[in-house]
Amino acid sequence: MGSLSNASGSRFLRSALGRFVDDLIQTFEDSRSGITDHLLAGEPKAIAEVCIDMSPAFIKGVTESLPAAAVTFDKFHAVKIINDAVDQVRRAEQKQQGVLRGTRYIWLRNPDNLSERQRSTLEALPTRHLKTARAYQIRLAFQDLYEQPSDEAAGYLKKWYFWATHSRLEPIIDAAHTVKRHWDGILRWFDSKIANGLIEGINSLVQAAKARGYRSIRNLKAMIYLVAGKLDLRLPA
Repeated sequence: MGSLSNASGSRFLRSALGRFVDDLIQTFEDSRSGITDHLLAGEPKAIAEVCIDMSPAFIKGVTESLPAAAVTFDKFHAVKIINDAVDQVRRAEQKQQGVLRGTRYIWLRNPDNLSERQRSTLEALPTRHLKTARAYQIRLAFQDLYEQPSDEAAGYLKKWYFWATHSRLEPIIDAAHTVKRHWDGILRWFDSKIANGLIEGINSLVQAAKARGYRSIRNLKAMIYLVAGKLDLRLPA
């Protein structure tokens, strides 16, 4: 599930994709009731799996309207929570450690995605003494959760949680507690293997289209179908 605001910020479009449906976008007005109204018109009890972020509104909506659905919390949003915590650690430490200035995007990327310049900068930092470097390693370890065999995932996450909560890094500890509150939905990924990557990609396309100034709901809907609906616009031969 994903949501998009129109230019005024007062109304929303909500998009929903099932696991095997990648050719169709359903758009809805009204940020809270659109998707549930649509699903309730069909067979909500037939929906077995839902992937959402950790928004309380999403959780509440799914719990109330899709009683048979098992919830998977989107892994990219889960990693982002830890990533944001790393950035908080960096911002705080940077006040005493000037060497961290200009390094924000190094800590937000995976090692394999660093440019040569970023890699050289990272290698030159006194990482053994930086809280930010420790937070970064905790983030990378959390990301590695999704590479674990299904039968080892829960044990791996328990070890990660112990490390994170004993890190003495308050943003990391807070993020770990968020993980704990959403524990079952995070581990559900190992059964469902569903994520919101597709809808996030579609959202990016729509945001790019929205930047062109399609300010009305009607026009924005039309643009969504044009950029993401895989419409065949070829004229008959």
